[in-house]
Parts: sequence; C-alpha cells; structure tokens
Amino acid sequence: MGTHADYQRELDAIRHSRGYDFLALALVEPAEEQYVIRWKHAAGNRNERFRRIVLKSGKGIAGIVFKTGKSVFIPSVREYVGADSLFNYPIVQSEKLESLGAVPLWNEARVVGVLLGGFREENRMTPELMRDLERSARAGIGDLDGREVASS
Repeated sequence: MGTHADYQRELDAIRHSRGYDFLALALVEPAEEQYVIRWKHAAGNRNERFRRIVLKSGKGIAGIVFKTGKSVFIPSVREYVGADSLFNYPIVQSEKLESLGAVPLWNEARVVGVLLGGFREENRMTPELMRDLERSARAGIGDLDGREVASS
C-alpha cells in the first residue's frame, strides 16, 4: 500500500480543494475472526483520538460503508443519529462533526477502506460534495485503484 506521506498528501489536497473541515481515511486490517477498520490518516483533525478508534464491519460509519460497499450521506448528524446514539459513532463525536459523507475505497474489486469528509456545521455536506467525494475515491487514493469491478 502507499506510504503514509502519499496518503497524507492526497488527503491534504482533497481537503484543501473541497473545503472540508475534516477528511479521514480508514483502512481495513485483518483480525483473528473478522476484519477491523481503523482510521489511519486524517487532515483537519482536532486531536489524535481518531487513531485509537477500532471498528468491526457493520459498526460505526466506516464499518457500515465497509460492510455494504455503499456511501453514507449525512447532511445533519442530529437528524440522522440523534444525541442518544452518538456513542455508536466515535469519529463523529471525537471530531465534533455535524455533517458528513463517507464513501468506500475499492482496490482490485474489494472494499479496503473508507474515505470520510466532514464539516463541523450542519448541512454543509451537499449532494454535490458527496459526488465529488465519490469521484475522488473512484480515482484512487495512494495505490488503491478505486475499481469496483475486476478488470479482465
């Protein structure tokens, strides 16, 4: 996989060009019984807590995107999640995100990660920014090819 510097440079460039408050990359790691997802790289982060978040497939935003292979668009965290369930979304809580989008990162026709772009104000994530985030993921990040379908 790409180097830390490659991923970080690409995240910084995407964040700067699109104006995200926070942009992060989670990658899948094999574990004993199943895969775990860890936030590995971020731009615009308030602290380093994101590095300690470990999710299983289907849990948290990254886990849901990884498991389904589908994007998640949340223009308002308050409406989507609700205050009583916020603990299930540690990246949202630790970075104080109010509006976000998360898309799968594909490599060789498999979901291997998640790209999340977010804002600390409600309703800043728009359908247009969501499409841009999906285009960024499809173009590939680092050495991830972004291809959903295996080439024959």
